[in-house]
Amino acid sequence: MTTSEQLFEKAKTLIPGGVNSPVRAFRAVGGSPIFIKSAKGPYLFDEDGRQYIELINSWGPMILGHAFEPVEKAVRDAIQHSFSFGAPTRKEVEMAELITAMVPSVEKVRMVNSGTEATMAAIRVARGFTGRDKLIKFEGCYHGHGDSFLIAAGSGAMTMGIPDSPGVTKATAADTLTAPYNDLAAVETLLDNNHNQVAAIILEPVVGNMGCVLPEPGFLQGIRDLCDKHGVVLIFDEVMTGFRLAKGGAQERFGITPDLTTMGKIIGGGMPVGAYGGRADIMNLVAPAGPVYQAGTLSGNPIAMSAGLAMLHHLNEHPEVYTRLEEIGKTLTDGFRAGLQKAGLSYTINHIGSMFTLFMTERSVTNFTEAKSCDIPQFGRYFHAMLERGIYLAPSQFESLFLSVALTDDLVAQIIQANEESLISMMKDK
Repeated sequence: MTTSEQLFEKAKTLIPGGVNSPVRAFRAVGGSPIFIKSAKGPYLFDEDGRQYIELINSWGPMILGHAFEPVEKAVRDAIQHSFSFGAPTRKEVEMAELITAMVPSVEKVRMVNSGTEATMAAIRVARGFTGRDKLIKFEGCYHGHGDSFLIAAGSGAMTMGIPDSPGVTKATAADTLTAPYNDLAAVETLLDNNHNQVAAIILEPVVGNMGCVLPEPGFLQGIRDLCDKHGVVLIFDEVMTGFRLAKGGAQERFGITPDLTTMGKIIGGGMPVGAYGGRADIMNLVAPAGPVYQAGTLSGNPIAMSAGLAMLHHLNEHPEVYTRLEEIGKTLTDGFRAGLQKAGLSYTINHIGSMFTLFMTERSVTNFTEAKSCDIPQFGRYFHAMLERGIYLAPSQFESLFLSVALTDDLVAQIIQANEESLISMMKDK
């Protein structure tokens, strides 16, 4: 038994399911999870001493690779002054100034401790601003584990086969309306049928939580127009896309300005952190400036702020990072498509910048229903074939992969070769 297997057996006696987040359990792909000991640059190292090329990057934030030296130095310097104060610091102000400079929609921002906190708070302030109760979200979009969002939630919920969670009250579920992603007509119908009742529409501008799914041309602008028409607050969940698809996130890349934006762990350099921000007139409702209450003892933690400042300053000052990410993404996905052709397969690849997913289906994937058409057992075979070749993928069909600039041309070629070999081998073993 490997060290990882031993740790997992022990963990199952101490932690629900043996993991602290469901997708880590490998249930969607079979086998036992790999326990990670360390990471550097493009590599992960497990408790058994094996090395893997990393294509998850802590679910997005490690754009510059693991243990990027300026971020690591910022943390080392910060911890000399203690770990937490529960009081204001200069770094919080500097972080707010940097975020408002980089993200087009953000005039004011509030730091929190996770992406889930950010989305929960954003919905609350949208309800306070509009005086309305209902929320529209999209099937397959995941916005954290807040009660309002665990309706057709995508990602972990899909992986575990639990699209809706027990413990969510009927009253909460009744206030959450769902529409298919990329379906403007369905959104318009919901708004018409719930006139003056919808406070907010929240969506991932590029979905990462049913695999990588792109907005079709005109979809984001159509949502923006519907929100303007009906007096609804538009919230972009950029926990995954923020600072990754462009310096200013997906909203910069697509030229669509939401009213509120939620951000996640990248603004802590990968440490536990989140934020929400947007129009000043909406954000001024947040306590203590206004009546909408939200608080957090560890919000704006000085260690996380130090790491995030080092990360965001580097991204802001080095636009070549984004050029390189685009190159890596194109080279990899072109290589994967060539591998599919050699294996005689017509599977779908969705790709934008440094995000992509290989879907085990021949049909296009533009929404939740189409994503669910994938051959899940086939993905499990593919996952383990790649793992055997030293490539660490997300252990779920319903997750985007995230690339980093730490990937060299040689490593990209190695990943492409592993993909081709894996596709051919799993077809033989099927």
